[in-house]
Amino acid sequence: MTLTVLRDPQLTPALREEIVQLWTRVTNADGAVGFVPPVTPDDVRPVADAQAAAVAAGEMRMVAAYRGGALVGTAYLKFNDHRLMRHWAWVVTVMVDPGLQGGGHGRRLMREVIETGRDAGLDALRLGVRGGRGVERFYEAVGFKEIGRQPDAIRVGDGELRDDIMMWLPLK
Repeated sequence: MTLTVLRDPQLTPALREEIVQLWTRVTNADGAVGFVPPVTPDDVRPVADAQAAAVAAGEMRMVAAYRGGALVGTAYLKFNDHRLMRHWAWVVTVMVDPGLQGGGHGRRLMREVIETGRDAGLDALRLGVRGGRGVERFYEAVGFKEIGRQPDAIRVGDGELRDDIMMWLPLK
């Protein structure tokens, strides 16, 4: 099936619930998307609702990936509100359904995120990656470069710490 990627889909109640379900599946498959497994939809929903509110307020933009009409991926551009940093945005909550990973869907999603940033007139994109998983190689493959690393900045469990890897992609 073909992957369809859309910018700024209407955040209907049905789509909002699909986001919660996807986020829950990705987290429980050990995806590094802001939680540590196990989680339930009730754990994820408040964070997803806050993100939807930020999209509605124009503080973020959403890129959604669909396959067969079902949501299978998301990524968001989170704009800076600091007047000296409005020329770049954060890329957050990048996720692809665990059953579809490795098939090029994440690259397709990220290409659209990058083009969305360019079309928004941004100079660069930045993202943070949880270390210890090798995910930074995926982002390097789509053009991001590691610009720094904060050791042990992310606590994923008792005595379990991971590096916060900062990555940057100039758009101009």
